[in-house]
Amino acid sequence: MDGEDNKGRGAIPFQPEFSFQPTEQDEIFAGFGFAAGNGLNGVTDLNLAPWAADLEDDVKDINGRNRDYLLTVWYKHTFEFGKSNALGLTGGIIDSTAYVDENAFANDEYTQFMNEALVNGPNGFAPSYDIGGAVEWELGSWAIKGVGMNIGENDDGNNYNFFATQLGYKVNTSLGEGNYRLIGQVTSKQFLDENGDKEKRMCAFISFDQELGDIFGARVYDTLFSGGLNLTGNWYGREDDNIGIGYAYLNGKNDFDYTQVAEVYWRFVLNDYFAVTADLQYMQDKYDVPGMDDAEGIIGGIRMTTEF
Repeated sequence: MDGEDNKGRGAIPFQPEFSFQPTEQDEIFAGFGFAAGNGLNGVTDLNLAPWAADLEDDVKDINGRNRDYLLTVWYKHTFEFGKSNALGLTGGIIDSTAYVDENAFANDEYTQFMNEALVNGPNGFAPSYDIGGAVEWELGSWAIKGVGMNIGENDDGNNYNFFATQLGYKVNTSLGEGNYRLIGQVTSKQFLDENGDKEKRMCAFISFDQELGDIFGARVYDTLFSGGLNLTGNWYGREDDNIGIGYAYLNGKNDFDYTQVAEVYWRFVLNDYFAVTADLQYMQDKYDVPGMDDAEGIIGGIRMTTEF
């Protein structure tokens, strides 16, 4: 946090989406990603990305597929068996985070928290933008979802398969709506351990979001210390605004001890199309290696979002 280490960077992502519904049960969707700049991602000594958005480097050679800018393209058909009983089948190039761990207060790095530790469950490893399919069965207050994908390559350069399942339950109380999810994820055996041997990844965790009246909302992940509050602007007469406060403590492994992240943002909605967010983050990386310097930093930013 020394003055000589101060850095300033910007980034402009642009993501047009196209949807066509030939019938009420069918939808064809395509999403594209273009960006200029990478912000502070990759230019600090900090372990986590301050902004989990799809920036300039992220939208090129996606997952090692030699595919640029095309994020998703899929077809979905919904079978309706009666009131509150529907089965949706989706296939194409998909984003698994659209189906599992879709937390109401921590699932959108463009309008909510920016730090990757507070976008989706940081203890999970759900991939995006590759070939796969999804099943969504909604039965009253219950929802069962499954995702299968083949990913071009991981950080080790290996092609792998990913599977996830989620059991969700929705409640409506006098405090507001709540969503509770049990999530399981697993990959094929294509990840290298510290000895260079291939292993698979597996995890199971609980994610929930719960409104606490017209102003407060909460989110917590059960398998690590991560949580926060969402405050709507009702308390000062602007119900479309919101303030998010989040904290995450991530345990490390090998020579890495832990990372902790604190973030607060204030999103001010200008009109139906424009919103401005002021964001402040604190990050600290602690290493368990003699002579290896720890890293910490404070990151402030302004984010402007246009949606139409």
